Amino acid sequence: MNDNLIRMMDRDGVLCVLAADTTEMVREMQRLHGTAKVVTAALGRLLTAASLMGSMLKGEQDSVSLTVRGDGPASPLTAVSDSRGNVRGCAGRADVRLPLNAKGKLDVSGAVGKTGTLTVVRDLGFGEPYVGQVPLVSGEIAEDVTAYYAASEQIPTVCALGVLVDPESEGVLCAGGLLVQLLPTADDSVIDRVERCAGQIRPITTMLFEGMTPEAICRAAMPDFTLETLDSASVGYRCTCSHERTKNALRATGLAALEEMAGDEETRVTCNFCNKTYVFSKAEVQALAREAREKQAEKGRETK
Repeated sequence: MNDNLIRMMDRDGVLCVLAADTTEMVREMQRLHGTAKVVTAALGRLLTAASLMGSMLKGEQDSVSLTVRGDGPASPLTAVSDSRGNVRGCAGRADVRLPLNAKGKLDVSGAVGKTGTLTVVRDLGFGEPYVGQVPLVSGEIAEDVTAYYAASEQIPTVCALGVLVDPESEGVLCAGGLLVQLLPTADDSVIDRVERCAGQIRPITTMLFEGMTPEAICRAAMPDFTLETLDSASVGYRCTCSHERTKNALRATGLAALEEMAGDEETRVTCNFCNKTYVFSKAEVQALAREAREKQAEKGRETK
């Protein structure tokens, strides 16, 4: 796959611009979750935002998660990205269907909800993760991400996200996003230029449907600035689940839950992000219960 996410900076070092074509990523999400049109659009936007934000992380093991909890029927929606911009995600309900909104478009805010929160968790691999939370502004995702950066990180940001879904086949025609952030070196004149450019940005899906690359989208979005490429990457939908990770999740349920599960002939655990099912035999769960019982007994001896 060709690189589909690019990071650029203007020649004077006053702003950073990122753009991504996440069409294949959103198609894979739709294939795995069987999302209806409006949920495809909502979760696709959130995945795209997470990918752009994740690509800005520095550590190899760093990650960022975005969770939208609104009063809409598809909530909560969650997207997780690694530091390379690869993502996974899920929605509370994948089968939500709603009429088009007043503008004749998919009613993303109706599916997500307009009242609720956007929570961003950055895990940088040491100590407690950084957690920021803001009230939803619109439930349209892009505006909510912009509000998060303004309130939690005090970074002036322009965010545009889009998913174009075929109304007949419900297939994803294109998807992508743009993130523009002012750096501390930006003065008022730079802010004015960015605001002028931002007011003229065409919809992301329009540019992608015309065949524009992420680099071309960056340049078209900020024509008043001379942009230079920092780096580019190939990003996609990639789940990190495994048999061992799932076993650890079972361990985390505690002794009482393990003892209850040990009575069944087999225990099935399905990953929320990719719907893969892991099967554990009765003997495996009994062994986990025995392990938990021994740890509990050891802890009891230590406290005496």
